[in-house]
Amino acid sequence: VQLQAFGGGLVQAGGSLRLSCVASGRTFSNYNMGWFRQAPGKEREFVASISRSGGGTYYAEPMKGRFTITRDNARNTVYLQMNSLKPEDTAVYYCAAKGRIGYGPAYVSPDDYDYWGQGTLVTVSS
Repeated sequence: VQLQAFGGGLVQAGGSLRLSCVASGRTFSNYNMGWFRQAPGKEREFVASISRSGGGTYYAEPMKGRFTITRDNARNTVYLQMNSLKPEDTAVYYCAAKGRIGYGPAYVSPDDYDYWGQGTLVTVSS
């Protein structure tokens, strides 16, 4: 499956952005999906994940209440709505698909995922 993420940009602290990730190549609804991010000089970290149906979601603690992951299987797209953005949210955001069958949404390690998008840069100014 090929993934393409977009929607990043420059936003002021307190603002919002919605990232999208479009999948192509295989049946999108077969894949658990996740969002990760990587700030300069830091390791890639888990942001949020969603089950194949979209009925289950899981978030990293700093994102709870601010970020929302959803998916539209008819459009082969997963979204990340980011509200109340902070300067520390500045990073390149990546979407990822888990190639092996997943049960539930909580897959938080990059090693759980087999396919990655190219990343989209989010910059939050103070």
